Amino acid sequence: MIHRLKQVVTFLILLQVFCLPVLGQSSVGNYQSGFRQQGNEVFFKSANADVKLEFYTPDMFRVRASWDRKFQPNEPYMVVKYDFPKVAVKTSEQADHFLLQTDKLDIKVNKAPFGIAVYTKEGKLLTADATGGEGFVKDGQAVAVKKQLAPDEHFFGFGERMDFLDQRNKKLSMNVGRGKGLPHHVGAYNVLEANYSPVPFFMSTRGYGIFFHTAYPTEWDMGMSNPESYSFKAEGGELDYYFMYGPSFPDLLNSYTTLTGKSPLLPEFALGLHVGTYSGGTWGHEAETSDKYVVELGRKFRTYGIPADILHLDSTWRIFGKNGGKGATSFEWRPTFKDPKGMFDSLYAMDYKMVGLHLRPRFDNGNQLNLLAMAQEQGFVYPEQDSPGEFVNFFDQKAVDWWWQNGVKRIADQGAMFLKTDEGSAFGALANESEKVGPTGEDIKWKHNIFPLIYTKASFEKFQEHNGMRGMAHTREGYAGIQRYPFIWAGDWPSEWQYFAPVIKAGLNIGLSGVSNWSHNMGGFEHVADPELYIRWVQFGMFSPVAHLLGMEHPTYKEPWNYGEDALRNFKKYDLLRYRLIPYMYSNAYNNHTTGVPLMRALVLEHQNDPNVYDVADQFMFGNNLLVNPVTTKGAKTRTVYLPEGTWFDYWTGKKYEGKQYVHVLTPLDTIPIFAKGGAIIPMQPEMKYFGEKPVNTITLDIFPHGASKFELYEDDGKSLDYKNGEYAITEINSNQTTSGLNLAIKKPKGKYKVPSHNYLAKIHWNDKNAPASVTENGKKVKAVANAAALERGAGWYYDAQNNLLWIKTKRSNKEDINLAVKL
Repeated sequence: MIHRLKQVVTFLILLQVFCLPVLGQSSVGNYQSGFRQQGNEVFFKSANADVKLEFYTPDMFRVRASWDRKFQPNEPYMVVKYDFPKVAVKTSEQADHFLLQTDKLDIKVNKAPFGIAVYTKEGKLLTADATGGEGFVKDGQAVAVKKQLAPDEHFFGFGERMDFLDQRNKKLSMNVGRGKGLPHHVGAYNVLEANYSPVPFFMSTRGYGIFFHTAYPTEWDMGMSNPESYSFKAEGGELDYYFMYGPSFPDLLNSYTTLTGKSPLLPEFALGLHVGTYSGGTWGHEAETSDKYVVELGRKFRTYGIPADILHLDSTWRIFGKNGGKGATSFEWRPTFKDPKGMFDSLYAMDYKMVGLHLRPRFDNGNQLNLLAMAQEQGFVYPEQDSPGEFVNFFDQKAVDWWWQNGVKRIADQGAMFLKTDEGSAFGALANESEKVGPTGEDIKWKHNIFPLIYTKASFEKFQEHNGMRGMAHTREGYAGIQRYPFIWAGDWPSEWQYFAPVIKAGLNIGLSGVSNWSHNMGGFEHVADPELYIRWVQFGMFSPVAHLLGMEHPTYKEPWNYGEDALRNFKKYDLLRYRLIPYMYSNAYNNHTTGVPLMRALVLEHQNDPNVYDVADQFMFGNNLLVNPVTTKGAKTRTVYLPEGTWFDYWTGKKYEGKQYVHVLTPLDTIPIFAKGGAIIPMQPEMKYFGEKPVNTITLDIFPHGASKFELYEDDGKSLDYKNGEYAITEINSNQTTSGLNLAIKKPKGKYKVPSHNYLAKIHWNDKNAPASVTENGKKVKAVANAAALERGAGWYYDAQNNLLWIKTKRSNKEDINLAVKL
């Protein structure tokens, strides 16, 4: 009987180790041997797979499992940094587990079944693999990870998603593309399917993040099937993920973008307005296109005094070729464009800084150029089944060089300075304007997601070299690392109220996924917009990281003068305000470049421990000091706003509010509710009709005093790559409100870049019940003037009691430290 019992026990143990292969699955099994530490790597040999942990920093490590016991070479597409300094890792072995300790984390590796649990140094469990050996699983070609789900845990990130902000209890699929099927309202316009830029990275409110290092299509079950666990699975490849500890979300974004690359700085003028045009003839109206239309459009913005600095010509600038139709690129102008070079020259003469062209990644034969045939003959397109292919093989640098030299450079030499790289998702999938699916095969499963990345990379790098200045590319699709190339737009969502709020959500989610430079079509793309929707969407668009205008409805398109006087006035008001805010935005862009923290920030980014913000998907911080609250309901006269912890001021009226409460505010049609954080310092430049219209002789500091606060004003030449070599300067500005008054300290710029001379105009929202009695600058009394207009003529101060505004114009310039003291 005892012998029989031992046999049963033995069978059950074997079943635990080997039952998964019987079902087509295989766990890594129990630890067997091979534990060793080699540099930053720690190795384990389990029954069914080899596992290794690679430490990158004391709070970030990589987990890899290989069932064939061979680890793949590091890929060059998503991750840009693999080499990290030596990390001090203390290892020890216990009877049932190994303990790996860094300065920040304690990692417990269980032997039977093999599994990983991560703790803080204080002993708090951050995450642990699921019990029962389910932590690491291979099922056919698919690999999966399953982890325990804490009751208080919520998840954010996952790329540009339009469905939800908090993904706890949700299922997600990630594979670059748009919704399929017609009519559009059940296909491409399905906000649940849109997946233009998925990013396999998330942040947990428990203070950790995970980057699933794979380009294969993935599935994520974040607690929907089982409230006690979550999982993520890839269709193929090696099981490979990075664990990182924050504990704050900004810390996690810094770690993630250290791996996948920081966003470069756009040219400073790219913070101005971007305008797209179908050149007078969208699809079906191609004969009405012309270069004259484009020049007249550029002139019209100047005539109306509406600032704009970047133009791009969408699809109809080129003829549709003989093979690919609308889905391919011939690089031949339509005959209606009589003088393309003259068009570019005219626009640049009007002080437009960059003009670009839309294209697709497939070659086509035109009337004079047979680029497709030539590329096929030389093997520079990606092979397809029973065909040499049409897609430029951007995986091959020789093909990239040929594409540039024989195709793109033709238009670059005429004056184009960037590309709008569209339809990257068509590689290995159904293209938007074609029945073709492109290359197929097992390796296309992962190349499909990488293709938009390398497609945009080629355009960005080639034009950056050709232009001799910072590059720019404008793309719809992306994947992990797309922030390097450097901005995407949200896709072609119709001009309907139902799509407005989801587009905002897309911007918040992509910002939580490492991408700051993001845009959308203000007012929507297709259909004539409701004028009220147009006005509200433009208000949001001017407070987006990239302000972009494009519509395809013929013949009105989305220019503001086509939507009535209210729309025109609203557009100009917020466009002019955006241009004034460029110093503020540019300083925040530099912060993004160095830390990965986006310009457009979901409230959870800085308030991850406040459950009230987990579902706030229509409010966001614009930089570090402004809370923007778009109005997304037709006819709304008011809206509810959640103010996070802290002190807040109505940007328009100066009214003070305490945070961690909901407030109901008025929303006149011409007003988007904005709140300034207590202590906000917002540097602004003079009003301009286009970027660089005049020198910035005075920087206005819009200040909402509250306690002690600081802002770092970033300045460089705005165009070159010299900033990467330290050619920039930072001006530290400190505000300190006390019971006796206010002290404002403006230090002279520090850094290698020689900042042009300017003085300062402080616009202080005076929230003290007592009026200021005197002002000194560097210890010397500043004279009071009769009104604010007098400050245009020189230094002085003026208190506007009716509007509670204190104006101070400095005598000194930024060549020396300035200390302003306001006494009650």
